[in-house]
Amino acid sequence: MIQSIRPRRNRKSSNMRLLIEEKSISINDFIAPLFVMSGKNTKIEIKSMPGQFRFTLDLLLKEINELVSLGIKAICLFPALDESLKTSDAKEALNPNCLYYNSLKAIKDLFPELIVMTDVALDPYSSDGHDGLVDPITKEILNDQTVDILAKMSVLQASCGADIVGPSDMMDGRVGAIRQALESEGHTNTLIMSYTAKYASAFYGPFRDALDSTPKSGDKKTYQMNYLNTSEALRELSLDEQEGADIVMVKPGLPYLDVIKTFKDNTNLPISAYNVSGEYAMIKAASMNGWLEEDKVVLEMMGSFKRAGADMVLTYFSKDLGKILRNNA
Repeated sequence: MIQSIRPRRNRKSSNMRLLIEEKSISINDFIAPLFVMSGKNTKIEIKSMPGQFRFTLDLLLKEINELVSLGIKAICLFPALDESLKTSDAKEALNPNCLYYNSLKAIKDLFPELIVMTDVALDPYSSDGHDGLVDPITKEILNDQTVDILAKMSVLQASCGADIVGPSDMMDGRVGAIRQALESEGHTNTLIMSYTAKYASAFYGPFRDALDSTPKSGDKKTYQMNYLNTSEALRELSLDEQEGADIVMVKPGLPYLDVIKTFKDNTNLPISAYNVSGEYAMIKAASMNGWLEEDKVVLEMMGSFKRAGADMVLTYFSKDLGKILRNNA
């Protein structure tokens, strides 16, 4: 019998494989999360995230310069505040002269073309460690009061030059409130990248180490999503579209490729995946023990995000990917 159909013909050489490659991985796909802290000339490695650091602003600007030289087009900034600045009302979140807003201004002054994304949530500023205000008696997370603060935060961030604000809190109605506040204050070109489907995940541990933001009591399951649910994510997607989100996110990324694909099938908005700290830490630990070839695994993982439908990826591997892709060019 003659074998007329041979799929291996399409895989016979490197050039042929490249010719029919269905997806591509580009340095333009990545957003680099970064952590800023107070002080000068200091960086502190995050033990559970080897190769990731909290930077004082002077060294952060040097780190960003290196990222830009590698072709990175976007960063997402998170504040690592001193515990003395954290309060139950998260008042530092609205201090126009705080570390975070001054850092945003400095970054945009030095790198005006860089896309700067922010974090919009109260956990870095809260002594309770929650993304929203906590009722002192019932311990309930107060939705509407939190949303009011988030909207004010977003306006402050936009006034400091933020290109994208990223509400990561999962409060109801926050996208609409933020969009209305931005429009009212003339920030009509500021994008909202909503953490649309942010799951109550065990993969966030190293990130909470980075910000010292673990909840002091309870958990985040009354506002972050049940990891077994997909239809609920579609409901959140529909609401974020109606309320004015420009980009929608699935977080975490790797364990939720099915949700990314579901979003791709149900929206025309750009989709972001957050390759979170736990995913990063697992690969780093395995590669440090010689169990995995890190560069190859990282590229394969990024390919899975693109294949599932993600247009961009927030990943702690951004700097590594810049070097990998440059060396492979």
